[in-house]
Amino acid sequence: QVQLVESGGGLVQAGGSLRLSCAASGSIFSRNVMGWYRQAPGKQRELVALITDGGIKNYADSVEGRFTIARDNAKNTVYLQMNSLKPEDTAVYYCNIHMINRGPQYWGQGTQVTVSS
Repeated sequence: QVQLVESGGGLVQAGGSLRLSCAASGSIFSRNVMGWYRQAPGKQRELVALITDGGIKNYADSVEGRFTIARDNAKNTVYLQMNSLKPEDTAVYYCNIHMINRGPQYWGQGTQVTVSS
């Protein structure tokens, strides 16, 4: 019943910026956590950032100070502003939502972020 549609990925040089967006639709309950994960080739998927419906944020140490997660609850949309990008940020970035105390997590299709040296 839930669909996540991501956009904003692309190719940038090191030091550049991108903003990812993810719009959730379907049976979205107000109490939820949305987040961004990423998966590089040959690596496991890892958490990048989370944000609760109340705006509490959590970042991976590797992106702290460079990335900012935000959300618009009225639009059921989560954003990831990525600044000072590094080649090691290259990965497929996935949007995620989990309704608290209700069922499974849902994932977007992923959007490719490539950072060149």
